Amino acid sequence: MTEKTRIATLQNLKADGRKIVMITAYDYPTGRLADEAGVDVVLVGDSLGNVVLGFEDTIPVRLEHMVHHTGAVRRGVKKALLVGDMPFMSYKITAEEALRNAVRLV
Repeated sequence: MTEKTRIATLQNLKADGRKIVMITAYDYPTGRLADEAGVDVVLVGDSLGNVVLGFEDTIPVRLEHMVHHTGAVRRGVKKALLVGDMPFMSYKITAEEALRNAVRLV
């Protein structure tokens, strides 16, 4: 992949019957390696609570955790589409607050 992956890119891959490659990353080096390997999508999942932060589940993951880790991965990803999870209780509130939290994550 030589150009930045966009939603339209993924739609074209699907229309052509090609597989979409997606991986989860929680830090800069993993994001960079995934991007250099040519993956289409890099996900920063709230599973970082279990995998990185040592929580029993994803419930304690805060928006601040997601902002921090998504930012680190973003610095390593240049071409792949980056997707970040909205953690528990950051979106099932008022529409205005959900939008404000989404903007913080972006």
